Amino acid sequence: MPLLLLLLFIGIPIAEIAVFIEVGDQIGLGWTLASIFATAIIGTALVRHQGLQTLARVRASMDRKELPVQDLISGVCILVAGLLLVTPGFVTDTIGFLLLIPPFRLALGAFVLTSLMRNGRFTMRSAGGMGGGFRQPPKGRGPIIDGEFEEIDEDAPKNPDSPWTKGSGNSIENKEDDR
Repeated sequence: MPLLLLLLFIGIPIAEIAVFIEVGDQIGLGWTLASIFATAIIGTALVRHQGLQTLARVRASMDRKELPVQDLISGVCILVAGLLLVTPGFVTDTIGFLLLIPPFRLALGAFVLTSLMRNGRFTMRSAGGMGGGFRQPPKGRGPIIDGEFEEIDEDAPKNPDSPWTKGSGNSIENKEDDR
């Protein structure tokens, strides 16, 4: 995995530079820069539209108490596509636009999910079940409060210099006696 990341961080910039040079030779510097800005703008609009649709599907699945695995995978792919489309370059734009095609996203998500499950690096768990998430405590037993406590010994020696133990005449007991 670290070798793959190293190859990506070195290989993609080299490929981007080579493609920039080739495209610049074919269509010129101005059109090359214009096409980079155009792909970023178009890609951002597509990511926004598809991202909002995916978010609506995730919310609908959660309302039906279903686990939206495919929609969450699509959301991650759309997020990566947005990052790639905003990054200047034709190679990253191509990968980003591929990630915006729903069948490609689903195939990639299925491949990644099955490979993770096959390697034992991924397990699916569900919480709540049919009844929902949180349960009420049994009747007759109040809420359980977790905390720490310290036992105070009433016969322990007191600090005579403390303003709380001095008989200043302003204590509650003395005020009640003055009535």
